[in-house]
Amino acid sequence: MVMSRIGKRKNKIINKTLEELVPQNHLVRKLENCIDFRFIEEEVKHLYSSIGAPSIPPVILFKMAFINIIFDIHSMRKTAEECQVNVAYRWFLHLEMDETIPNFSTFSQNYRRKYQKDDIFYKIFVKILKQAEKYGLLDYESIYIDSTHQKANANKNKHINTKVELIAKSFEEELLEEINTVRKSKGQKEFSSIIKEELVYDEKTGESKKVAITKQIKESKTDPESGYYHKGEKEKMFAYSHHVAVEKNGFVVHTSVMPGNVHDSVSFFPVVNSLKLEHSNKGIKNLVLDAAYFIPAICRDIIKSEWIPLMPYVRPRTKKGFFKKYDYVYDEYFDCYICPNNHILTYNTTDKQGYKHYKSEGKICEKCPDLHRCTQSKTHQKVITRHVWEEYKEITRENRYTQNWKENYPLRKETIERCFGECKEHHTLRFTRFKGIQKNQDNSYMIFASYNLKKMALKYSKKPKYYKKKMTVDKKSQ
Repeated sequence: MVMSRIGKRKNKIINKTLEELVPQNHLVRKLENCIDFRFIEEEVKHLYSSIGAPSIPPVILFKMAFINIIFDIHSMRKTAEECQVNVAYRWFLHLEMDETIPNFSTFSQNYRRKYQKDDIFYKIFVKILKQAEKYGLLDYESIYIDSTHQKANANKNKHINTKVELIAKSFEEELLEEINTVRKSKGQKEFSSIIKEELVYDEKTGESKKVAITKQIKESKTDPESGYYHKGEKEKMFAYSHHVAVEKNGFVVHTSVMPGNVHDSVSFFPVVNSLKLEHSNKGIKNLVLDAAYFIPAICRDIIKSEWIPLMPYVRPRTKKGFFKKYDYVYDEYFDCYICPNNHILTYNTTDKQGYKHYKSEGKICEKCPDLHRCTQSKTHQKVITRHVWEEYKEITRENRYTQNWKENYPLRKETIERCFGECKEHHTLRFTRFKGIQKNQDNSYMIFASYNLKKMALKYSKKPKYYKKKMTVDKKSQ
């Protein structure tokens, strides 16, 4: 057989439209069919003038942003180049082959002048979520909450060491009231504040005054709003933390961005407060969380909200060969602990963190045959702490034995963990090009709106008639 060779370029004119060139099963067709993108025009109408030269349609700009994220292009410059040659992208943008693709800087200039001052990205996120809800794709019975870190656009070696004051947590007023109630009932002095303070000498006045204790952190010179993050064997870096809530079928229902050095137990409260405001009437029953959220304040907040907290088992952090904390029985009536050898640990005090201290009698413990399994204290005194809201942790711990926990908790890996993996691998969540919390919050809305849009489009394309019929039924029922 003779080897064939490539001939000269013929530059043959193909008499086919974009409609004919784009395959019927291409993803852009599925995206276009599942939602009417013209809603963007109504949302941004107030940002444009009614006089002057016509602008580039905002729908085109936002569709380019969707292409950028859904097809994992990372750069708006590269997105514009791809749209120039990719007929599927042109079809999605409603631009013919002889029409010019908007310059890559057009979106960033519009963002800086118009969109940054508006909540358009949040509105797009909500609109796509509502469309999925109309199709009956959402199940709010169980909400899965977790966070993931996104590498910031900042050099980890360019930073300054700075001191910041410890900020009061949202639940500390209620905690202080609870602590003072306990201390008052025991005849002890009440605290004026939970935040620890220290005496500092003022050279100008010559007097000492109390100021809040500060802690030292690393602040990026490139992006000061990011947070220095390091956990276990992971890379030390400046990062942003995305705190996400996902419903049972894997759709993201809430996202918020914070500096990477904010712990999950602190960032939980803004997330759950948003859920109460936005989705309180959706029939939420369970909140499914990992071990990082297993603290008394969070357990209490969930139970007070009449939801069921579902969390994993946390092993007692006790030295090998020593009694575990559950070996000591708490007597609620007498407010004391009973050790394995039936000796009493009586109440001593309540600290500013809300932990009640129970202590044993050193003289009795000194003669105990199990002293070596109980404490290594030089005074032979065993101390056990119990939080003033410990009963909420106990309720949460008991939930592990229910059928509800067995059915819903294992779905974490199929919902929120899969969401994070998909977005990091295919939807630009691994690192960010933007600086500042606001820009990254807007980008977070676009990332998870794109994730929801793609998920909805793929589901809708399989049974479009079924979902159209379901929407019609829902409208009649309303």
